[in-house]
Amino acid sequence: MYFDVQGVKHKVFISFYHHDDECYKKKVEAYFGNRMISKSVQDGEYDPDDSDEYVKRLIREDKVSDSSVLVVLCGPNTWRRKHVDWEMYAGLRRSVNGTSGLVGVLLPEFPVSGGYCDYDYLPERLHDNYKSGFAKLYTWDEFKVDFDRIIQEAFDNRKRLASRVDNSRPQMKWNR
Repeated sequence: MYFDVQGVKHKVFISFYHHDDECYKKKVEAYFGNRMISKSVQDGEYDPDDSDEYVKRLIREDKVSDSSVLVVLCGPNTWRRKHVDWEMYAGLRRSVNGTSGLVGVLLPEFPVSGGYCDYDYLPERLHDNYKSGFAKLYTWDEFKVDFDRIIQEAFDNRKRLASRVDNSRPQMKWNR
């Protein structure tokens, strides 16, 4: 079992598009649940009839602000989802605990052409932070094989590379 330098499991929030990519979130929790503390939203945890602002606040206060690493599972439609953007925004906000480390995982369905990631399909806030050098991108296979190192590196980078965080983009108001 892998632990950080203080002997504590990292608190990981998994951001994803529920309709398309929930199976991958469940796989992450099944494969690595004993090596992390999941801060992710569980099925049925929030009432879909609640206002966007209320849900956004609950996720920020109850989940993201208590995580040390935010993993964004990127499928072909993840970039369209306002909740994914809101979760990244919350994780990258400067707070008493600093920011969350940020990792993008390109799922097998993510558009790749000629062996290269199609950046037009990355959530924009993730792309901003990838370009700045704060976030890293991995394929699903890389993530599965090297989970511990990837999470530890993102955890370390949240302080070491804090000056590179780019959270300047306005939050998405609607799904695209």
